[in-house]
Amino acid sequence: MIEFELNGQPVVFNGASDTPLLWAIRDHFKLKGSKFGCGAGLCGACTMHVDSTAMRTCILPVAAVAGKRITTIEGLSGDGLHPLQAAWVEHNVPQCGYCQSGQIMSAAALLSSNPRATTDDIDQALAGNICRCGCYPRIKEAILSVAELSYDATTEETSA
Repeated sequence: MIEFELNGQPVVFNGASDTPLLWAIRDHFKLKGSKFGCGAGLCGACTMHVDSTAMRTCILPVAAVAGKRITTIEGLSGDGLHPLQAAWVEHNVPQCGYCQSGQIMSAAALLSSNPRATTDDIDQALAGNICRCGCYPRIKEAILSVAELSYDATTEETSA
């Protein structure tokens, strides 16, 4: 029995402790937003937050998250309007959309730790997230727009 917090709620997983977290979330808890891509932790489609850190969950055994906070794309925002999700829509980011939850989760972790992220910061943080459709320019524009909003809000607070 493995206990952890999933999108703000305490949960218990009674399956095998070596089950990848991705499969526990998708099959047991029926949250399908995070995708299976490569199964080797290389493409980023399965990215979720573990205690606010972006992690590849296709290779992370559920036992490793005992007592931790897990956030999936479904839990990123209670109303589905996280600033990054809104920016994704505004910038028409997705083409096929398969990788987008992983892209957003990696970007959210970056902006959580570095709200004034630069282009170089974004390139580094999302280097392991693969987009087969090549939407990288729109992904970067969307992330930068949220970083700029964060910068503007911080600037306004300090100058008031």
